[in-house]
Amino acid sequence: MWCTSCALAVEGSLKRLKGVREVSVHYPSATLCISGMPAAIQLSTLAPKIKRLGYRLTELEPVADAHGRLEEESRYLTLRLMVGSLFGMWTMLASLFIYAGALPSERVELVVAWVSGAFSLPVVLFAGVPFYRAGWRTLLAKRPGMDVLVSLGVIGAVMVSVWLLWRGSSEVYFDTAVMLIVLLLVGRLVETLCRHRGLKALDALALPNDDITVWQDEHWESVPVDEVMKGTRVELAPGELIALDGILQDPGWIDTASLTGESLPRHFHAGQKVYAGCRYLGTTPLVMQVSAGVGKRRLDQLCDEMRRYQAKKGELQKLADRFAAWLSPLALVLAMLTLPAVLLLGLGLEDAFVRALSVLVVACPCAVGLAVPLASLAGSGQAMQQGVALRDPAALETLARIRSVSLDKTGTLTTGSHTVLHWQAREDVDEHTLQRKLSVAVAGSEHPLAQALARWAGSQSDQRPEQCLQVNDTPGEGRRVQLNSGEWLTLGSAGWLSRQQIALPAQAEEATLSFASQVVIADEVGWLASFYLTDQPVDDAEPSVRRLLASGYVVAMISGDRQGAVSWLGERVGLAREACYAQRSPEAKARLLQGLPSPTLYVGDGLNDTLSLAAADVGVAPLSASEAAREGASAQLMTPGVAGVVKLLNIAKRTRRIMVQNLFFSALYNTLALGLVVLMAIPPLVAVLAMAASSLTVTLNAARLAWAESDENS
Repeated sequence: MWCTSCALAVEGSLKRLKGVREVSVHYPSATLCISGMPAAIQLSTLAPKIKRLGYRLTELEPVADAHGRLEEESRYLTLRLMVGSLFGMWTMLASLFIYAGALPSERVELVVAWVSGAFSLPVVLFAGVPFYRAGWRTLLAKRPGMDVLVSLGVIGAVMVSVWLLWRGSSEVYFDTAVMLIVLLLVGRLVETLCRHRGLKALDALALPNDDITVWQDEHWESVPVDEVMKGTRVELAPGELIALDGILQDPGWIDTASLTGESLPRHFHAGQKVYAGCRYLGTTPLVMQVSAGVGKRRLDQLCDEMRRYQAKKGELQKLADRFAAWLSPLALVLAMLTLPAVLLLGLGLEDAFVRALSVLVVACPCAVGLAVPLASLAGSGQAMQQGVALRDPAALETLARIRSVSLDKTGTLTTGSHTVLHWQAREDVDEHTLQRKLSVAVAGSEHPLAQALARWAGSQSDQRPEQCLQVNDTPGEGRRVQLNSGEWLTLGSAGWLSRQQIALPAQAEEATLSFASQVVIADEVGWLASFYLTDQPVDDAEPSVRRLLASGYVVAMISGDRQGAVSWLGERVGLAREACYAQRSPEAKARLLQGLPSPTLYVGDGLNDTLSLAAADVGVAPLSASEAAREGASAQLMTPGVAGVVKLLNIAKRTRRIMVQNLFFSALYNTLALGLVVLMAIPPLVAVLAMAASSLTVTLNAARLAWAESDENS
């Protein structure tokens, strides 16, 4: 597509198809989003309809192909701009001599005017061809846009100039035609570069297509990464970048910095899932079973979702489209009415043609069409650079008006992994003995609290745990373990140990912390020790919450966890007790959201948060979110913690401010300019400069957002 009027032409053509409910064409990303009856929205059905207009419709292109297309467009525009600038310079120079009265006689002026026309021919016949082609296509679609006005303006300027030359007058307007084409080409080239930069934000999700080592035909061999299928076993070399999503068959240390921004590597156990984009840091090769190949990886899906949702338009974009849609026909009608009106006022035919020409030129709605989509694309790119992937860029408009921010507890404001906060043991038990027995008691357990105790025991002792003879698990309650020596250990909740006829000391029961999870261990003598574990807040929880409160947002924590744990965490991160809601079911969470000041934003990671993500005006999924939560969210954080929420809200405010500025000034320009050009004589060249200045202002204003440095204090 050549411009926003091309996008409106495609929209208008497809909206008339039977069975089509909704159509949205996003010009900056060249993406079509369409809904309707399955038979009506098939590519095979739509492509021929689009082809008749002169456009080509294909499946969503890969990011690399989109880069190639924009680079080709840039070269295409640059060539025409070079031709337009080279020959247009001489056209303008000749016109300047005539306007300045620097030539010795009228005969010489007439010769120079003919020379001016000759130099304008390459500009009009070559550099301006894309405008004529796009104008013809929009006429075919019965949606005449700015390219029709540009084409008529250029053709009108040339025809009026030839007619004046034929009459022997040197007051020609070849410079108007040349400037109209050259300045619009400059604007289009800047647009393309801005679109190119916005697309580069997706490069953070791209991975190199290198060969990887796979187990095939009973031996290891190297094959291209895009040929590896799901279920294939692949070998990861030390230091190798993981190219595919998979499940580890061996434990190992993984650097997730490139994907999550974590500064420290993490130790993954066998059976855990890792994603493409991480790096293996072990010293020996590691085997992984592929769970998703190229095109199905988490990064691929995120990239495609972002680009699909870019085609959706917010209210400001729809308003801009409606304004641009009626502006072009209005300008054509005004131009046709201006010609007889000026003649009726007693002015000459030359003045009448010049007035009508100025109306066509000044009304080009380039700026209106670009006001919102370029700002939205720039905002989405800026969000990606700050570690937030927008699945629905149209949500930027809503994000800028958010009044309430609600956060889930576990996995969102907390790490989702418990740690030992406090412990106490029997007087006759030394710490090393306790660590040894605890290691045996929790060995092999998948319970989160048991794993937290294993980490504590392992970090406190260099001793390797001894083997056990027998393990009896009671799901949700505890376990009994028999050591090699024949001794039995009992581990579980205080209530379960009491039911096992194990007496607990009064001080142990009284020391129970309401916000912590208690785990008790006993040996054959009796009570051995009590441990109190909590899910600690993420590092940036407190500063992020305080920044949200300082910015005037209503901030709440809504959790299904017990009141003690929720209140303790709320105090840690700076929330008032009345802003912390505990023991809420998924349905209760959604109802509570609807009672908060609207628009609302919800951040949640679990399956129980999907209803709240849908109920909120905007849903955000943290890095560790489940698949269901990611599907229901409009944005996903690509770094640990919740600081990305603050960044996203700041970016949304700046983006909406740019949108409103662009839309207001472009609409004001077109409205005032049309009124002035009808009421008073404005030279066509001045109209060209005013129209181009408006378009460039909008484009550069959007570029200012795209190239802005992150400002955490904004």
